[in-house]
Amino acid sequence: MTRITVAKGDGIGPEIMDATLDIIKAAGAQIEIDEIEVGEKVYLSGNTSGIANQSWDIIRKNKIFLKAPITTPQGGGYKSLNVTTRKFLGLYSNVRPCMSLHPFVETKHPNMDIVIVRENEEDLYAGIEHQQTDEVVQCLKIISRPGCEKIVRYAFEYAKVYGRKKVTCFTKDNIMKQSDGLFHQVFDEIAAEYPEIENEHWIIDIGAAKMSDTPEVFDVIVTLNLYGDVLSDIAAQIAGSVGLAGSANIGEECAMFEAIHGSAPRRAGQNLANPSGLLQGAIMMLNHIGQTDVAEKVQNAWLKTIEEGIHTYDIFKEGISKQKIGTQEFAKAVIANLGQQPNLLKAVSYAKETALHLPKYVKKPAAKKELVGVDIFVHWNGTDPNELAEKVQQLNRENIKLSMITNRGIKVWPDGFSETFCTDHWRCRFKPVSTHTIPKEAIIGLLTDAHQRNIDTIKTENLYEFDGKPSFSLGQGQ
Repeated sequence: MTRITVAKGDGIGPEIMDATLDIIKAAGAQIEIDEIEVGEKVYLSGNTSGIANQSWDIIRKNKIFLKAPITTPQGGGYKSLNVTTRKFLGLYSNVRPCMSLHPFVETKHPNMDIVIVRENEEDLYAGIEHQQTDEVVQCLKIISRPGCEKIVRYAFEYAKVYGRKKVTCFTKDNIMKQSDGLFHQVFDEIAAEYPEIENEHWIIDIGAAKMSDTPEVFDVIVTLNLYGDVLSDIAAQIAGSVGLAGSANIGEECAMFEAIHGSAPRRAGQNLANPSGLLQGAIMMLNHIGQTDVAEKVQNAWLKTIEEGIHTYDIFKEGISKQKIGTQEFAKAVIANLGQQPNLLKAVSYAKETALHLPKYVKKPAAKKELVGVDIFVHWNGTDPNELAEKVQQLNRENIKLSMITNRGIKVWPDGFSETFCTDHWRCRFKPVSTHTIPKEAIIGLLTDAHQRNIDTIKTENLYEFDGKPSFSLGQGQ
């Protein structure tokens, strides 16, 4: 018997959660439930995180969290509970299977069967943003080696356990050579440990286009947080419906399972909602806790129900569907099919041992780290880079001099183009002249001089080499 935490959420959440629990209990799920309140009511009570401290205690104690969709009120500084839960509990892997149910659910891709494994904690979703000038806002893209290694290894282990043949990496490392480049590098390193599984890499833009057009050429896709968020919704939609997709959020200790759709408050309380997305999340939960026989029974009964044309309004289509029914009736139909298998759709057979063997991250030996320059970012309202260069060159020292100015990543001094549009946010790069490195005290001196000369410095970025390799963007033309 496994004790789990359940949150019925907002909008259609309570209806689809009741239907889901009825189905898995009827199938023999060995679970005990602790129910907590999260979402809109908690937000509006004055709790900006949408969850009470005692609820956190229950989730952390039980380790397994089955959550229905919630509503986050607009404005007011309310935080996304999904993002908060993933980060606080270390749920680094978001897993979203997307499979077509042709011909019973309309799709242009009848042979689609992919799983998107999305990094879940970092990237732009770190949410570190600053307004730095009147015209420029910055969002930091945080990519770590531990984050890359954990998610890539998860993807290969998932493929190994579930009999998948190929893992594809999506990045944009032709542009973001440091951040996305690290993800691609780690993918190549770990792929070498799984020679029995095919691996490949696609640039995200053409890869997304290929997935939208020919999804059957992909099997398991592993990618960074933002790309994975977009791709998984696209994949679910082209497979047939976002409303049919479930999601697992897996960490080293805890796991959360949910539907990928929202709370749909306009449909609440009308016995209309399709519980399939949350049910798919619950099936993933059952596999995760080792109740694979129950998961298998529920999935096959669900496939049988879809195959029989017993559909809720969102996927009902004349000529394909046989009966339009509500939430409760759909749950009863699935329960009636427990123990049966589909005739045309592919029945599932889950391995009895589906635990993924994921070693904890081990820190690598520290590299040789050398400070070889500094980027000083300046707020300046002028438009002529040559004028700014004259002003900033006053900061030059005997062994440290201004080498470049960029605006929005484009070099504008020296030898810039007059046609380049510039904002009020300028990156001024200082490099050593006769030595290879600079002391950190030199940066303090540059900033002190800038302050005395009324140069508005807004941030700095130290430029490092690790084991002799420049580990910073060089700027266009450098």
